Amino acid sequence: MGTFMIFHSNVKDSKKFQGYAQSVPNTLKPFGGELMAKGKAMKVLSGSHDHQNVGILKFPDSANANGWYESQEYQDLIPSRDEAADMTIISYEEP
Repeated sequence: MGTFMIFHSNVKDSKKFQGYAQSVPNTLKPFGGELMAKGKAMKVLSGSHDHQNVGILKFPDSANANGWYESQEYQDLIPSRDEAADMTIISYEEP
């Protein structure tokens, strides 16, 4: 079953965020991860939502998704990610 990760973020430092975002793709390759979409919020149509950006990653399965997130390569990016943005990350498994 495929697994998606959705990243909601509010950028605190655009230069640092750009560096983080440019570093992530190379960490995805060993785990079969790919960026499916990214964008900026336009309008909340229902409920409440306080993040300005979204990114969606897809992995072949939860083992690869978890492997990527827990990999040393991605863990090394977390300090710069946290300096660059406030982020909520949620994983979802396809039914």
